[in-house]
Amino acid sequence: MKNLLLSFAASVLLLPGLALAAAIPDPPAIDAKSYALMDYDSGELIAASNPDEKVAPASITKVLTTYIVFDEIKQKRLSPNDDVLISEKAWRQGIDSSESRMFVRVGTQVKLIDLLRGIIIQSGNDATVAVAEHVAGSESVFADLMNQYAKRLGMTNSHFADASGLPDPEHYTTARDLTTLARALIHDFPEWYKIFAEREFTYNKIRQPNRNGLLEKDPSVDGIKTGHTSEAGYCLLSSAVRDGHRLIAAVMGTTSWAAREQSSLELLNYGFRFFDTTSLFGPGKPAQTARVYKGNVDGIAIGTLEPVALSLPRGSADKLQVSAQINSPIIAPLSKGQALGTATIVLDGKTLKTVPLVAMDDVPLGGFFHRLIDTIRLWLGW
Repeated sequence: MKNLLLSFAASVLLLPGLALAAAIPDPPAIDAKSYALMDYDSGELIAASNPDEKVAPASITKVLTTYIVFDEIKQKRLSPNDDVLISEKAWRQGIDSSESRMFVRVGTQVKLIDLLRGIIIQSGNDATVAVAEHVAGSESVFADLMNQYAKRLGMTNSHFADASGLPDPEHYTTARDLTTLARALIHDFPEWYKIFAEREFTYNKIRQPNRNGLLEKDPSVDGIKTGHTSEAGYCLLSSAVRDGHRLIAAVMGTTSWAAREQSSLELLNYGFRFFDTTSLFGPGKPAQTARVYKGNVDGIAIGTLEPVALSLPRGSADKLQVSAQINSPIIAPLSKGQALGTATIVLDGKTLKTVPLVAMDDVPLGGFFHRLIDTIRLWLGW
């Protein structure tokens, strides 16, 4: 198999009108245990401090709890209109402490959709335990389910011991893992994600505002979740969209609610101001068309079945260089998704990413005479 090296003009792949790369300042100085700023489209961290340090997530834990419920609903194992029985354990959450509560009553039945709002908006520990028990029978079994989901989502440095985020030596995550979770939440459940932007919720005649103060301060912010315990400090997982560009920030272990909000805004502003997202390949944007032998067609689009994007310093996209190495000759039959080569993306002599290139469609065998002619062409090297 010989390799065919194809260089693509960078201008084909770039955002129009970008000037020469400008100087990019360092990220803002954030007084926190750790933080991570992720570009949603590329999944890359564009700023971070101790992003893999294990920290207590406090009530940000509830983002994973709701992710699991949304998935159960998607799989039709639950319904938003399910009646959920409130156990004594759920009801007792926060009675003797300052824990957040939805104020559900023991022995009553509450609609699952109301409990979800109680978790997301009011951060109710009582609602969270009730939902965990409804899904898995007990909170301890639900915690096992959380760890299975965390592994599936790629949260490689996380472990969960309860559904609410109460302190426990075996309950931890990282800033990077939380941005990974948030990206999956937004991508997998866009309709449910809208609840995270709701400003208030009233249940049992008690109105409570969303604890995420950034929703009031910045109209581009549409989520996600706050957290606080004495062990965790003040934490915030947030996301915002400006001009179609989404960023996700996780700020862990600040000293006050005001500090977590200010730090998150500074990170988001920094990312939007100094970084761009460039889309390279995807279902509607193949890398190239290549010759196919012995198929029912003579050419096939080669690219990626999932979008490939890069987050780049402002003004640097026009310096990208992309080259493809295609395994040739390409001979039918081919299956959609079959590996056919790789694309290497380089900026200023540094390889940023290498991605596999695959067949974008199936290519069945052609007719007998077509295959015979292509066999002769291959012999002759045509």
